[in-house]
Amino acid sequence: MAPSSPVPDGKRPTLADVAARAGVSTALVSIVMRGVKGASDATRERVLEAARDIGYRPDTRARLLRSNRSRLLGVQFGLQHPFHADLVEGIYAAAEPAGYQVALSAVAPSRSEQHAVDALLGDRCEALILLGPQAAAARLKALADQLPVVCVARRLQAPSGNVDVVRTADDEGARQAVDHLVALGHRDIAHIDGGKAPGAADRRRGYRTAMKRHGLDHHIRVLPGGLTEEDGAAAASRLLGSQHRPTAVLAFNDYAATGVLDTLLRSGVTVPEEISVVGFDDTRLASLAHVNLTTVRQDATSLTEHAVTRAIARLEGKRTPDRDTVVPPHLIVRATTAAAPLPS
Repeated sequence: MAPSSPVPDGKRPTLADVAARAGVSTALVSIVMRGVKGASDATRERVLEAARDIGYRPDTRARLLRSNRSRLLGVQFGLQHPFHADLVEGIYAAAEPAGYQVALSAVAPSRSEQHAVDALLGDRCEALILLGPQAAAARLKALADQLPVVCVARRLQAPSGNVDVVRTADDEGARQAVDHLVALGHRDIAHIDGGKAPGAADRRRGYRTAMKRHGLDHHIRVLPGGLTEEDGAAAASRLLGSQHRPTAVLAFNDYAATGVLDTLLRSGVTVPEEISVVGFDDTRLASLAHVNLTTVRQDATSLTEHAVTRAIARLEGKRTPDRDTVVPPHLIVRATTAAAPLPS
């Protein structure tokens, strides 16, 4: 039986601890942990068993730093953007099989984008994947002069320098939503705007374009909104307080849409019998049984696979001619839309 070598409480087990536990040299443990030749099968198994016994985990980041590579993708995301959680999950799924790790840095009301990016640069990330960044294009270009930068879910007006863009066709998603509502007989369709959030301008433009195409110019109504349930609720309250209620509402995102649904429910307005509601993103919230929201799906898997592929391609010197990758959206019809009510 291999000699025991207890590790003091609170101390991270080291190669030396594994070696003492397995009764071999530290050099032999290093060979086993690096997966190179030089240890018999029996010795390799004994070392791995000892590592499991004492809870040893190789410090892969330290090893990569010694090799002058971090293989670390830095991801900036927004705490107030629920869809970013889906994107982060997709980035992990795409990065780890390719041999890259992910470092996260959040943007919050008390933490700026600049702070979030500086933290990632301090972690020696090799590339940045920025989810819905609001920084000026010049700032993004300056970052891209230092390391590969991929912006996800934001359109950048040309020229964007060396910045790669992966985004949804937000204007097309809004057009799909309006087309769906018009096909159900709706004419009075309001849009709750996303303010300055990435994608908001395209969704607003898509809504206006679709309304005009259907000859509904006089029914165009854009209300100030935002990203949150509170923003959606406030906009819905304004609609209910107006002289002329719409028969359908397209919200900037799913969370704003749930704020609309809550306000309508509390006001005794039935959905979709009196007012139909459409969200955007198709977050997990939208598919919950008690929400069952009609929404425009952003393909999080496709967006993140493209983003990670672009970042890694830049790092490995591969050719990537297209800097703007646009992923099509898809309308998901659920229970919050129905035929427009008959005029009273």
